[in-house]
Amino acid sequence: MTVPASPLDDPVNSAHAWARYKRIMGYMAWLTFAVVVATLVVLFEENGFVSINLFIAAALGIGGMMLLTAALMGLVFLSSGTGHDAAVVNPLEDGD
Repeated sequence: MTVPASPLDDPVNSAHAWARYKRIMGYMAWLTFAVVVATLVVLFEENGFVSINLFIAAALGIGGMMLLTAALMGLVFLSSGTGHDAAVVNPLEDGD
């Protein structure tokens, strides 16, 4: 059984797909920064200065969650949008 070539094996398709992924991650990094700053401002306005640990934990928790989610969803879009998913061979599939 031979594995079909993936569209990501082509350098032109690969460069385009990874550039789009990096662009999406750049937008999400800026959005994450804005959300973290807004959250810290709201926390400060509601509670005052409670502890620096609260603000650090909130920033790292929200920022990490948003960036990890964006990275994983970006990889799903990269794989699906390039046709890489269609190049996978399923050995358990009943083939004629």
